[in-house]
Amino acid sequence: MSDAPVSFLPLGAIIQELRVGDLNIVQGFPTQDLYVSHNGPFFGETIGRVANRISNAKLDSLNGGKTYQLAANNGVNNLHGGVVGWGKRVWNGPTPVGIRKIPGVGEIEGGESVKFTLLSEDGDEGFPGTVEASVVYTVGKQVQEDGKEVIVLGMEYEAELVGEGEGVEETVINMTNHSYFNLSGGPSIEGTEVTLATNNYLPVDDGGIPTGGPAPFAKVQGQTPFVLGAQEPDIDDCFVLNEAAGSIPIDTRSQPLTKLVSASHPETKIHLEVLSTEPAFQFYTGKYIDVPEVAGIPARAARSGFCVEPSRYVNAANVPEWKDQMLLKKGEKYGSWTVYRAWKE
Repeated sequence: MSDAPVSFLPLGAIIQELRVGDLNIVQGFPTQDLYVSHNGPFFGETIGRVANRISNAKLDSLNGGKTYQLAANNGVNNLHGGVVGWGKRVWNGPTPVGIRKIPGVGEIEGGESVKFTLLSEDGDEGFPGTVEASVVYTVGKQVQEDGKEVIVLGMEYEAELVGEGEGVEETVINMTNHSYFNLSGGPSIEGTEVTLATNNYLPVDDGGIPTGGPAPFAKVQGQTPFVLGAQEPDIDDCFVLNEAAGSIPIDTRSQPLTKLVSASHPETKIHLEVLSTEPAFQFYTGKYIDVPEVAGIPARAARSGFCVEPSRYVNAANVPEWKDQMLLKKGEKYGSWTVYRAWKE
């Protein structure tokens, strides 16, 4: 995939580049070593076992009522799988897997696909059970009637509980990609016009743990375009598309692909759409980015990128009414699809 507009790394199955014309619209580094030394913000990482936060860094009840202590790496909570989550592990791959289609996006030209796999051992970062995880990236393009060329990147996630004799019949999984998008070509996302697909979000406590079910979001209006300013709106929240929390399957690949976020920048005229089969997504405007200048790349500061992280509900593992959407039992498969579409006017 040397001439493709997308590049990946074995570390974290990271998306290193997503180029629209001559602009790479995702934040990153030129070498894998620099991700090891400087990637505090999780640029481009495949996050697991559980994306986002787990309350009190503990799984309250799995495998017949057992509790599992995790690393408290975000205040008192666990974040993005722990200290060395899947985004900090070296995956096997990329292995070419031929030409594939992306369900729900129509015909694409190309479709070259590569697969990354990871074996996560029983007890990895405190989580129970041995898990085989994979992500398949599919890259293609669509030429619209107006001649516009759209780059399409599909991500298919899968995970399975495979260990024998561990006394583990279930674990929890919530995978996503943590790319930071910058459509401006400059140091800030200021001026980016964004539309969120929904106005429903999960209110949280000071540590980012939901305090209840979906409620209306006050800072911006869903389904209505708004512009990201120099500092406001400051958003780091989980938005909910599917409010039927108890009926969300562990494998969402059978669900319709839904547009979560659309964004564009008036100066570069670059557009981005993020679609997914997932019931929710974290939208984050990059308040805590703090990466020094390195390898000739200027420092990345607050609001140098924004994230769209399709996922299950935050902390579902510890909320009985939400738990099934994250609960992977032996013999089942976790799965989801996420798609990025990007183009220049």
